[in-house]
Amino acid sequence: MGSTSSCCVSSSPKLRRNAHSRLESHNPEPELSREDTGCNLQHISDRENVDELNMAYNPSDHPQASTIFLSKSQPDVREKRKSLFINHLTHIDESKHGSRRRKHSSCSTIFLDDNTVSQPNLKFTIKCVSLAIYYHIKNRYTDGGMQQDIFDEKLHPLSKSEVPSDYDKHNPEQKQIYRFVRTLFSAAQLTAECAIVTLVYVERLLTYADIDIGPGNWKRMLLGAILLASKVWDDQAVWNVDYCQILKDITVEDMNELERQFLELLQFNINVPSSVYAKYYFDLRSLSATNNLSFPLEPLSQDKAQQLEAISRLCDDKYKDARRAGKKRSASVDNLVGVRWVPAILS
Repeated sequence: MGSTSSCCVSSSPKLRRNAHSRLESHNPEPELSREDTGCNLQHISDRENVDELNMAYNPSDHPQASTIFLSKSQPDVREKRKSLFINHLTHIDESKHGSRRRKHSSCSTIFLDDNTVSQPNLKFTIKCVSLAIYYHIKNRYTDGGMQQDIFDEKLHPLSKSEVPSDYDKHNPEQKQIYRFVRTLFSAAQLTAECAIVTLVYVERLLTYADIDIGPGNWKRMLLGAILLASKVWDDQAVWNVDYCQILKDITVEDMNELERQFLELLQFNINVPSSVYAKYYFDLRSLSATNNLSFPLEPLSQDKAQQLEAISRLCDDKYKDARRAGKKRSASVDNLVGVRWVPAILS
């Protein structure tokens, strides 16, 4: 009990019992160091720290890692900046002629977009997610990574119509991706938060399974991600058979197999921390800004101002309660996971 190395020496391979004899003969050995006994093991908190290399390749798990879709969109940033500059000159020219399309806040009126991290705008969130998938496909790696048959639209078509021979050669347009995602979300009545979680699952799939999304597999990848996101996020999830009503030519067995293999490729890691969710939300906003995809601005009404004030008081009360309980103040978004909209505010 009092020995500092008893628990460590017993597990040392040098003192193991021989499987084919009773006990090995005792041979005096030099005194074991801390390295040999294992007494220098890292504390569990140190072992939980993720190294920078793994963090860079797992953006869907770690809030500090850069999202893949934002880096994939960088090659087109220069062209977008030129477009924004031309639009700016056009805006100046229109202003001279009395035609002002951009809204600006003033002392009497404040313009806000109806899009927050807790309640994203559904239409524009789907547009941003579709744009992120578009950049994934357009700027995918040339080697293509590993291939998974479950996502191949030639082997598992979503409709009875004949799949063209060059189905995996031409990149889809952003509008085509948007229409596909919008159809599923509209028919299944999914939320905007589900769209963000869908993007998280897609990037986690690309990282874990070492595959790439392309013209021949993007629909089934998105379908599998949406299927899981709806079950994880929504309290009343859409059943697999319900997607067969949306996509008339797909079978329940195909949906079940798609879900099973998607989960296996994700290593059953469907957890999305609130900090990761917030990172993807703000990166989608950055993506929309660089692509001139602005959110609709509306004047701040008295009712909206009262709602924002009520939410601010709610957050302040929860923060004060946490301080009274002895918790330290943290800037992590994970600490705000308990802050939710209440029916009294929304009514």
